[in-house]
Amino acid sequence: MIKLKLDNVNKQLGGMRILRDVSLEIAAGEFVVFVGPSGCGKSTLLRLIAGLESICGGDMLIDGRRVNDLEPRERGVGMVFQSYALYPHMSVYDNISFGLKLAKTEKSSLRERVLKTAQILQLDKLLQRKPKELSGGQRQRVAMGRAMAREPDILLFDEPLSNLDASLRVQMRNEIARLHDRLGSTMIYVTHDQVEAMTLADKIVVLNGGRVEQIGSPRELYERPASRFVAGFLGSPRMNFLAARLHTPGTISLVDTPVLGMTSLPFDSTNLAAGTSLSLGIRPEHISLKAAQGTGGIVVTGVEYLGSETYVHLETGQDEPLICRCEVSAGWRAGDRVELQLDIHNLHLFDDDGTALERPPQAGENQPNDISLHPVRARAL
Repeated sequence: MIKLKLDNVNKQLGGMRILRDVSLEIAAGEFVVFVGPSGCGKSTLLRLIAGLESICGGDMLIDGRRVNDLEPRERGVGMVFQSYALYPHMSVYDNISFGLKLAKTEKSSLRERVLKTAQILQLDKLLQRKPKELSGGQRQRVAMGRAMAREPDILLFDEPLSNLDASLRVQMRNEIARLHDRLGSTMIYVTHDQVEAMTLADKIVVLNGGRVEQIGSPRELYERPASRFVAGFLGSPRMNFLAARLHTPGTISLVDTPVLGMTSLPFDSTNLAAGTSLSLGIRPEHISLKAAQGTGGIVVTGVEYLGSETYVHLETGQDEPLICRCEVSAGWRAGDRVELQLDIHNLHLFDDDGTALERPPQAGENQPNDISLHPVRARAL
């Protein structure tokens, strides 16, 4: 069942288009995360769903009912804001019950709902405390409880963990995930933190410049990004990109890069012309290194030790180094010379507009899992 549907939704402020033809469907019970860089329109989109901003074009439907002109209280939506926005003079109980009191909820029902919500959020022993007596995580749970007590059809979160320290964010992230499992309600969550997006979401909506770049599961977006933007945004460290040029188009493309030389890759470039500028993408974990012979290979420029793994930085002659994720036992040091071995099934190729090239059906079946590449001296494409 489709809980929320957006059909070519647009938003304009002061002559500037904030959202452009946003269309998506969210099923009942899904946990959907809006993610993207600052200014991409994700919080504005959330506020449109909540009814705190008006839609300039398109339609929004909740349970099949058009809600463009409905007030926030008529939409069955609850929202948890970035700031806790708790009343400092009120107890936890009064903060959670505040919205219910405004809605003139019967006292017996009000108390029952507050106690039920407090129990779910593990606040039942803190109901008489004031916000100043609570930790940051407890305050955030109170803010969540205030929205939950109204029993909304859709629960919205606008970067709720951004004010917490790193360890508390991990704890609260796990609590929100467990809360969704217990309630089974539809949740929409806004963040610029890709780790939150990857760990919480059933489905991720990646926004860029007010447009939807891609919608899919975390795994789908990570392993098969539809654009260079998505590929570079999801992943830490981000995907490596190497400048390339299409030498010979076809269902198997002959591609030239200044670092790797001429390579046949299983991507369909039949709609592109020879000489088209491309970007070859590879994630750090899909690169293996071996010692180069003599003065050949690529120079290691830096090594980041993280305890369980190391990130090896390689000089490519381009603006950014190539980063490889390696085991600590590999023992690479700055100044070492290495050759690259890439996992061919995890390469990505993007055209000059940043759109991912498709792999032909069953591409790579007769290809080796890895290709060893002996880098040549960087040259202008």
